[in-house]
Amino acid sequence: MPASLLVWSLTAVILLAVLTQRWWEPKLAARGVNVHVYPWRWWLIGYPRVAFRMWWTWRRVCHINGLSVSFSPTQRVIGRNLVVQGTPLKPKTPLMGLPMPTRTGLRVRVRLHPGQTPAPYLAAAHAMEHAWEVHTVRVSSPVRGEVLISVIPMDPLGREALPPAEGPGTLAVLVGRVEDDAPWVLDLRHTPHWLVTGATQSGKSTLLSALVHGLARRRVALVGIDCKGGVELGLYAPRLSALATDRTEAIRVLGSLVELVRDRMRLCRAASVRSVWDLRVEDQPVPVVVLVDEIAELYLTDGTKKDREEAELCGTLLLRLAQLGAALGVHLVLAGQRVGSDLGPKVTALRSQLGGRVAHRSHDSASAEMTLGDVSPDAVVVAQSISEHEKGVAVVTTTGGQWMRARSNPVPAKDAAAEAERNSSLTPPLPGIERKTRVMAGGETAG
Repeated sequence: MPASLLVWSLTAVILLAVLTQRWWEPKLAARGVNVHVYPWRWWLIGYPRVAFRMWWTWRRVCHINGLSVSFSPTQRVIGRNLVVQGTPLKPKTPLMGLPMPTRTGLRVRVRLHPGQTPAPYLAAAHAMEHAWEVHTVRVSSPVRGEVLISVIPMDPLGREALPPAEGPGTLAVLVGRVEDDAPWVLDLRHTPHWLVTGATQSGKSTLLSALVHGLARRRVALVGIDCKGGVELGLYAPRLSALATDRTEAIRVLGSLVELVRDRMRLCRAASVRSVWDLRVEDQPVPVVVLVDEIAELYLTDGTKKDREEAELCGTLLLRLAQLGAALGVHLVLAGQRVGSDLGPKVTALRSQLGGRVAHRSHDSASAEMTLGDVSPDAVVVAQSISEHEKGVAVVTTTGGQWMRARSNPVPAKDAAAEAERNSSLTPPLPGIERKTRVMAGGETAG
């Protein structure tokens, strides 16, 4: 073997060993270098390997999953009444573009044959994952006549979540990470109202803890409605401007919030503006974020007339806040295991007003369908694939009917409660609600 070839071979082996081992990551981390910002192994090893596997298996994947087409007829007429159906000859594989690398995967565009739709590609996404040995394959069609295949080789949500941090703006909170390793910022100014669903121990409370942890130090009024006796949201009571622990108290609080919304409407009308955000900064009222844990408790009844009337009133007040509150600085974050029409006639109307959707693992397909079906039907299948071991993982809707997988920061409830206690001095009073809060805390009957 020539000496030069031996030197190059040894260099390649050493380079391969360095890039595929993790012994150098702690050394760089000790120097303050974030190794995830410099994905050397992915660029030099992972991307070429995945791209070659895609190119090598593309024709077979297309043939097996019915993505190839034939322009020759698939049947012949023999005689007068006999038709012979055959297998298409020389099927043509769709033209795949050059896989373009991204920070956490790669993307490739595929040109559709005339008459094809993206549906077969969407159905073949799971087969592509196995053929290319990657974690996730996403199929979309941003341009007519093309499909965009996004490949994520490894699960970015499997790593330790990002630490809680400030998001941009008063109502924007960094609550976790999305599947492309970008921060998941829940921005109530951009999407005013949110619906969070999922089974027990799926991550709903963790998401609420991350949200409270981020909002506690902001100029925001937090209102809690927890009809399970306050066992969940009661931990954050020092930072809550009001806390309702049963449906009767919830009606009082919601009714006061509707009155507050009307006052803000008059304020905006007097200033000739369309929302509180158009007012001068010094005149803008404090934003209000209403957190509801287990919304079903507001709608379930025992069949008595009083219960039915209270559930009807709760539904009306929540719907009114959802319809009017966005422009007036009142935002809803409603959480529950199941939010469907079986809870009451007004639940469907309320759900349509909640533009943000977060679907954690559910026990049945109907729950995922009720959360995501009217926004993005494709996301329903992904939500159903979340396993019991993926606590905190959810499917989150974005603008334009798009969706993404995300995982909330594992903020313990005690940490969020400690943050609420530290910032209790920032709790703003709300007109018409502060008196009722004191009455509730004293255990008396509100007048």
